[in-house]
Parts: sequence; structure tokens; C-alpha cells
Amino acid sequence: MPSNRRNLLAAEVAGLAYEPAVAVAHDTSPYVTAYPWSASGFGAKYSNPATLPAGRCNGVDFSPDGTAIGLASTSTPFILAYDWSDSGFGSKFSDPATLPSNWCGGINFSADGDYVAVAQLLSPRVGVYPWSASGFGTRFSNPATLPAGPGYGVSFSPDSSQLVVSHSTTPFVSAYPWSGSGFGTKFANPATVPTGTGNGVAFSAAGTEVAIAHNTSPFVSAYPWSGSGFGTKFSNPATLPANACFGVAFSEAGTTIALGHISSPYIAAYPWSASGFGTKYSNPSSLPTGTGRSVDFSVDDGEIVVSHDTSPFVSAYPWSAGFGTKFSNPATLPTGLGYGVAFSPTT
Repeated sequence: MPSNRRNLLAAEVAGLAYEPAVAVAHDTSPYVTAYPWSASGFGAKYSNPATLPAGRCNGVDFSPDGTAIGLASTSTPFILAYDWSDSGFGSKFSDPATLPSNWCGGINFSADGDYVAVAQLLSPRVGVYPWSASGFGTRFSNPATLPAGPGYGVSFSPDSSQLVVSHSTTPFVSAYPWSGSGFGTKFANPATVPTGTGNGVAFSAAGTEVAIAHNTSPFVSAYPWSGSGFGTKFSNPATLPANACFGVAFSEAGTTIALGHISSPYIAAYPWSASGFGTKYSNPSSLPTGTGRSVDFSVDDGEIVVSHDTSPFVSAYPWSAGFGTKFSNPATLPTGLGYGVAFSPTT
């Protein structure tokens, strides 16, 4: 998950002021749906991109300056990006010269806006491209030590100096130094590895913690993070998520961690501090209607959104140390299962 606050700062430095938006990646054409966002919730759906993705999209992310939106897809070219403005989708950027090797599970722009990464099903499991106003640059060389299995989630650290991939084979998470030269030597695995397939990964906004959403109890593993890599795993939350977790996000202030998961209530949120997980927040009064696939906080932490498996496929709530009353569903819903969700950097 990106740090939206850092993205907002990047947009401000660039002198940009785009209207807030929220985007959902899903499994049915047009495969991505985006809406203006306000304190009232969802606005009228933006027009579909002129050139649609060719198949299901698993992940979505906005560039840190808000001028592009990227998608991770199950169909070639597997990674796509479009110009983004107050009008919504612009022209599709040219595909990268070297495509990912197969379908991609997650996508993340670096906070400095210079790179875009995808987690992918087949070897090398992760791919990174330079990013600029011209689009994709020449793909970086693979890491010397590849992730051990299919990649599902990917996240740059907030200072863009590390990259973490969650994947399906032990140790279930792999982390690397990152620079303009590409991948550095893989960091040592955490002393206590996640217990199952890593479906999602996120850094805290301060870059001092990293969390992995995974398939097997306790369903989430979180670690202190430093330039040396993983620290000693935080204690599990006292009340675990109800089942396998797919999405994970820290609030921008770093005071909350949220998870999307299988089984009701489909979303779980906990206070977060340097000590780790606090007592789980009460469930929202109106729950998401199916498996929570992805979660994100708005820039000001005033809202939280979750994409899920059952209509309306996306649910959003006011957030203030707990869930508020669910926002009304969008007037035009996404057309299928919600796999990825992201607020723009200017919410």
C-alpha cells in the first residue's frame, strides 16, 4: 500500500491539485471503476478508460503526484497505466518493452514517483520499472535471490529505499534494498516468518513497521523495520481476524492497522503503536457483504474503504478511532468482485 500522505506532499510540491478519487480493480469488464470522492462519499462514476484492460485487475494504485493510475492484471500486458486528472482516465501509456512474465497480483508506485513495481505469479515473481511522465522505462534486472513463490503483494518503503514482496512459499515475504541501480542483496528472513501465503504487504507511513496479511492463523504478522531489515515479530493481536487476510493498510498517522479478510465481519481494525496491536475496534454496524480483498485509508484518515467479493463490491466508512456509519453505495457499482482499492493521493 502506498503512503497517501507522502503522495499528497509530492503532489503539493509539484503544484498539483487534483480532486479526490477512489478506484476499484475488479474481475469483470471494464475491470476498473473510479469515482470522485468527497465528505459525502462516492460521486458519479468516471467514464471508463478508452482502452480497457483485457482481463481481471487484482491491484490498483495512483502515482504519488496523482497524474497516473496503474493496474495489475491477469491478462497481458499484465501491467497497465493511464493518465489521470480531474476528468478521470486519460490515454493509456504504452506498454513496457519487457512485460511481466504472467499475471500480476499487486502494484505500487514508489513514494518518490520514480518507480513502479508489480508482484507476479511466475518467476521472477517481482518486476520493477522506472516511471516518469513518459510512462514505463526499461525494466530493472531481477533480484539475485528471487522471492520463493508466486508474488501477491508488493510495497515500497515510504522513503523508496526498500521493497517488500509477499508470496506463496516460505518464508512468505522477501525484502530488498532499493536504489536507482535496482535490487540490492535480499535482507535476511524474519526470525519468525508468517505462517502461510503472504497475500498483501504494507509499510507504516513512518516506515518503522511492516505487516503481512496471510492465509494461516494468526492471519497477520507485523515486524519492526529498519535499514537492517526485519526486527522481532510483534505479538499477535489478542482478537485475531476471523480468517485468512488478503489486504492490509496502516492509517496515515500510523495509529491504526486494518485488514480485509475471509469470513464475517470481512474487515478488522486495531489501534497501532510502537508496542504493536491494540484492542480490536468494534465491527462496523453495516458490514461489507463478502471477503475483504483490499483496504485503504484516505490521506487525512477520515475514511476507510474496502473492496470485496459480493455486491456492492466496495464499502466505505467514515473513520475516527472506529468505524462510522457506512457511506451510501455508489450509484453505479463496480461490475464484479472487488480485488483492489485505492484512494487518490489528494483525498
